[in-house]
Amino acid sequence: MSEPEIDAIVFDVLGTLVDEPAGIRAGIRRLDPSLDDAGTEGLLSLWQRHIDREQRRVLDGSRPYLPSDALDLEAARLVADAAGLDDPAAVEALALSGGRLSPWPDSVAALARLAQRYPLIGLSNASRTALLGLNAHAGLRWHQALSAEEARTYKPDPEVYRLAVTVSGRAPERLLMVAAHAWDLRGAQALGLRTAYVARPVGDPPADSDRFDLYAEGLADLAEQLGVG
Repeated sequence: MSEPEIDAIVFDVLGTLVDEPAGIRAGIRRLDPSLDDAGTEGLLSLWQRHIDREQRRVLDGSRPYLPSDALDLEAARLVADAAGLDDPAAVEALALSGGRLSPWPDSVAALARLAQRYPLIGLSNASRTALLGLNAHAGLRWHQALSAEEARTYKPDPEVYRLAVTVSGRAPERLLMVAAHAWDLRGAQALGLRTAYVARPVGDPPADSDRFDLYAEGLADLAEQLGVG
């Protein structure tokens, strides 16, 4: 597919630029160092299911909006209860794991490379507070970082993608949404944004029916496809 004509790039953060499961997994291991791998993975799954379920409840209107750090605290309490631990300080520390996520090996360099040509916008379901800590910890470079908290909903609600359209001052089709999650790209596509899927081990791969503008093996590959040397 030919290179799309774009004026700015919008990046998903969690899973696309940082390894979210690894960060939460490390927090669970700090919570209870006695856990074996199976126990750790079971608690990680519990965390992920809670976050996914509660964000969906916000999206379908069955729960009022809460920012991601509040949902993380709920998930941390569930994990601690399942591990048989009752230490409020440890629960608080686990809840903050979502702000201590490491970047994928290509993320920092590729963002710096792409920033030489395009304005870069981060667009995340993470709260403003979590996004600030996450960006600082991972060393991510942005011209603007936007939280779904501004729209008081979560992706893939179109109002979240509209934040990037408004801030950029460009038509949706002049923005390229980059994500490792096909569901995220479908949401952006519905509002008219161009789309680029980047493969990550923890992402949501495209279905056979998906038609995105670009498909990349990583961010370096994406930069090459966009002609950024």
